[in-house]
Amino acid sequence: MSRQCAARNQIKTGFSAASAFIPNISSTSFCSPSASQGGSCSTTAAYGRFGGGFGSRSLYSLGRCKRISVAGRGGGFYGPSGFGAGTDISCGFGGAFGFGGGMGGPGFPAVPAGGIHEVSINQSLLKPLNLEIDPTIQSIRKDEKDQLQTLNNKFASFIDKVRFLEQQNKVLETKWALLQEQGNKTVRNNVEPLFETYINNLRRQLNGLLADKENLGGELSKVQSLAEEFKNKYEEEINKHTAVENEFVILKKEVDAAYMNKTELQARLDSLMEEIDFLRALYEAELSQMQTQISDTSVVLTMDNNRSLDMDSIIAEVKAQYEDIATRSRAEAESWYQSRFEELRAAAGRNTDVLQETKTKIAELRRSIQRLSGDIRSAKDQRCKLEAAVASAEQRGEMTIKDAKDKLAELEAALQQTKTELTRQLRENQELMDVKLALGMEIITYRKLLEGEESR
Repeated sequence: MSRQCAARNQIKTGFSAASAFIPNISSTSFCSPSASQGGSCSTTAAYGRFGGGFGSRSLYSLGRCKRISVAGRGGGFYGPSGFGAGTDISCGFGGAFGFGGGMGGPGFPAVPAGGIHEVSINQSLLKPLNLEIDPTIQSIRKDEKDQLQTLNNKFASFIDKVRFLEQQNKVLETKWALLQEQGNKTVRNNVEPLFETYINNLRRQLNGLLADKENLGGELSKVQSLAEEFKNKYEEEINKHTAVENEFVILKKEVDAAYMNKTELQARLDSLMEEIDFLRALYEAELSQMQTQISDTSVVLTMDNNRSLDMDSIIAEVKAQYEDIATRSRAEAESWYQSRFEELRAAAGRNTDVLQETKTKIAELRRSIQRLSGDIRSAKDQRCKLEAAVASAEQRGEMTIKDAKDKLAELEAALQQTKTELTRQLRENQELMDVKLALGMEIITYRKLLEGEESR
């Protein structure tokens, strides 16, 4: 099958012819071989007194699967009477076909059976023979010589080409052996571990990224829970701050009310003190007026005072009573105002302490709110950073996986290309082997032709 394919791929064409003519020879033997890959043809002719022959051979489409070989005719004449002819045709196309025929009979004897007869002359024998020599034999012979020279040149070029192809075939066989060794050992032993190592590295990186993702997910959940806790605390502190602000408003209202009461009481105290001063001044003025009237009035009564009334003592007693009443009233008023003043001062002090404590609590709550706001902002920033880190890690992981898949695809494509190149080189080597075989067969054929020419 490989030979037939090589024969179809390579087309060679050649032609050879040979002829001979031998006149006036008592006996002639001529053999013209024709060689082809698929068939052969031969012709043999013998003549008696006169003989002649012509033979030709042809080789057509050398290197093809088609082989045709035809050889001509022969005839002979011998003795007293006789004629013989034979034809042999052989054609081959992966087989052989032969045909041969002969015609002739025994000649008449020169001496009859009954005795010696008179010599009779056959007048037909005295006629000149019509040999029918081909006038173009010289040109045919020259053409055959030229064709033979051309074929020899082609054969020499074929030999050089065969040598070159043998050298190239040896080089390709060496390359093919090296490629097979490298393909079976080096490539498989080197590329596959490299692929496995690279894939294992990518898997380790992927596992590391997945572990980092899980760790970051755990940290993210912790940060989210911490942020939720801070948010709850912040809401609680906001509620406490709102409650404290409401309490502060209530206390401020109470302080304002107490201050208004204090102001009102102070105004009343001032008015009472002014009233007391006015009454004291009025009392002193009335007292001085009464004393003046008493001192300016001199009444002499002469009466019989059996009861012995002492007006001076009565006036002194009334004066002492009035003074005592005024003193008690003054003391009671002062003590009442003093106690009221102390009570209002204590209430103002208590309200001041409560106000100061409330202010302190508000300041502490404000500081706590600021601190918690800072913690919440830092937690939010940390959460954003962690989310960005997780997104970046996921993106890097996806890019790494994509890059690994791309490199793996490139390596697989390179491996497939290498396999394709090896297959192509194997096919070319096989084609060259087929060409070598076809050329070897052609060389053998030409060698047989040359040997036939040399033997002829």
